[in-house]
Amino acid sequence: MPGWYWTRWQSREGLEREAESGPRRVLAVFGRAVLLAVIGWGTFSGGKYAGWGLVAAVAGLVTAIALCALYLRVTREQRPVASYLLVAVLVGGGWLANQGQAYTLADFLWIGLAVTALIRLPPAPALLTAAAALGSYTAASPASWLSVAGTIGGSLLVGFLLRLDIEARGTARRLLVQERAVRAAEAESAALAERARIAREIHDVLAHSLSAQLVHLEAARLMLDAGTDRAQIRERVVAARRMAQDGLVETRQALSALRGEFTPVGEFLVELAERERAPLTVTGTPRPLAAEAGLAVRRTAQEAVTNVRKHAPGARCSVELRYLDDAVELEVRNTRAPRGQSAGELSAGELADSGSGYGLLGMRERAELLGGALLAGPEDGGWRVLLRVPA
Repeated sequence: MPGWYWTRWQSREGLEREAESGPRRVLAVFGRAVLLAVIGWGTFSGGKYAGWGLVAAVAGLVTAIALCALYLRVTREQRPVASYLLVAVLVGGGWLANQGQAYTLADFLWIGLAVTALIRLPPAPALLTAAAALGSYTAASPASWLSVAGTIGGSLLVGFLLRLDIEARGTARRLLVQERAVRAAEAESAALAERARIAREIHDVLAHSLSAQLVHLEAARLMLDAGTDRAQIRERVVAARRMAQDGLVETRQALSALRGEFTPVGEFLVELAERERAPLTVTGTPRPLAAEAGLAVRRTAQEAVTNVRKHAPGARCSVELRYLDDAVELEVRNTRAPRGQSAGELSAGELADSGSGYGLLGMRERAELLGGALLAGPEDGGWRVLLRVPA
């Protein structure tokens, strides 16, 4: 064994009162009460003391009890100097009690000291204390060698077993503390993940709705500045109003999605494609998707189509959903926007720069959390978004 083992104190966790069960504490109090009754009876029975001798015996018994209580306290607090001083005092107190014919008290001091030392003190001081206490008991005891050997062996066995019990309780308590810390960390991680999910939902819904409204409102402003016919301006405002209504519907859908209630992916894509006038292609055998996978497909399609409308107005957009054996793929493509579009048109390079915003990051993060991937970039003068998630 390493050298530090012999001077290492017991774990504080095993000695804490909180580590003891209720029945164990009741038994401990009852056992101490019985032990005090036995010591008192053994000390004062037989009329050995009278007058000042009785006063001295009572004082000696009270002092011994106080010293024992103090010894238990300082060893629980693991104060080395005080513990070892009290060990010496209690060994000497046993000899004083034995000289005063308080043999029961002397035996209790020596045997109890040996057992508690084996339980609470570091191994090396515990063995030295047990040797001094049990050696004193052997030297002073008039009993036969067989009885003395049995008492010593029983004391050593009880002390060793109780030491193992305290070590086990300390280990169990440390594991409980670690488990609680792990659960707290898991709960915090789950809360952060849920906050991130809600943030993604809020962004996806608001970005889709508000950006569409901004496109129409900005177009209406430009038309006003250019003196365009009021009918065309009104058409833009009505479109913005319709987008606001759609945004309200999508917000309600997002709340339902957070509760795990939303329409199937296929139906959602059909509605989205019809609203955006984008051709939809579905390959493979359609099947129900897990909630998180379905939500990723929905939000990615929504975000990709929104980006087309926002950054490449007038461009043709197509949506394709592919059911594979162990995954599902969503591909959204758009062609180059026609020249001469109103403000808001971006070149392919500018579109690439715009794709580095929170929307693209949110889509990629959503895919990676599910073990999938998202690719987005310019292609043939347009833009392509490809999502693949296990399903």
